[in-house]
Amino acid sequence: MKKNILYTIVIGLISFLIWSCNSTSKAISISDKEKTAFTQTKGDTITISSDKTEYEITIIESGYNFWLQSTAKAKGYYSQSYMENRNQIYVAEWNRRVLQPQVYDSNLYELQIDYQAHIDYGYDVNYKLYNYFIYFQRKYNQRLGAFLPRI
Repeated sequence: MKKNILYTIVIGLISFLIWSCNSTSKAISISDKEKTAFTQTKGDTITISSDKTEYEITIIESGYNFWLQSTAKAKGYYSQSYMENRNQIYVAEWNRRVLQPQVYDSNLYELQIDYQAHIDYGYDVNYKLYNYFIYFQRKYNQRLGAFLPRI
């Protein structure tokens, strides 16, 4: 009797683990607008800066500017604190991958990002950086955090 109960519990746990793993591997659906942005070959250069700080980020990525204007959520959709929290997670993982070129594609993760939690970069910088991470994850099928990169 005890063996049957133990066997049932083990089977139940294995089934739950298999179901859990399958439920997190859902594919991200990419819209036609996004596909257009992802296939652009014309180089976009976006400089992200703030009047408040002396910091600046330059993103050279084909299609990002088009994606930002056509697909990303409008400014004001996310709060600055939400984007700051996500950016901290994304930057930490990004920098970890930059330091491991033997594991992660060095063509994707070329340079570290110096993003510090105690600096107020302003809404615009956080907005564009956050959306770049979303764009990057969706275009290259990467996961920089525990959550799906949604728009």
